[in-house]
Amino acid sequence: MNKAETAISCFKEGFSCSQAVLSAYSDMHGLSRELALKISQPFGGGIAHMGEICGAVTGAFLVIGLKHGRIKAEDIEAKEKTYELVLEFVKRFKSLHGSINCTELLGYDLGSPEGMKLAEEKELFTTVCPKFVQNAAEIIEQIL
Repeated sequence: MNKAETAISCFKEGFSCSQAVLSAYSDMHGLSRELALKISQPFGGGIAHMGEICGAVTGAFLVIGLKHGRIKAEDIEAKEKTYELVLEFVKRFKSLHGSINCTELLGYDLGSPEGMKLAEEKELFTTVCPKFVQNAAEIIEQIL
């Protein structure tokens, strides 16, 4: 099973999109699956169902940070590399989906009870979101 399939499988288990993406790559970077799931939990549904940045996107950002993030304040090269990869990720994700914003991607405001209900009724979390998870993992594979 490749990383995109691993991420989709995790998502289908009931974890959020951010959890699915980060946990698929965590072992490669010294982070346990359990800790990856905990760290990325708040980012699901566009950050705690606020409909902001898509959780698959924030999960990918965390993967980029795990691989290239700086651990010394003076390591400007690592900081710039991380930012460069995040911007490349965003460019590629937007070219596929037009946005990185959960509300724009799904067409419903997840920050409102009505929007969340409509997204659930339209089964967007099971029909549309897996594609975002898959694409996020595929882009990570390409840029890392």
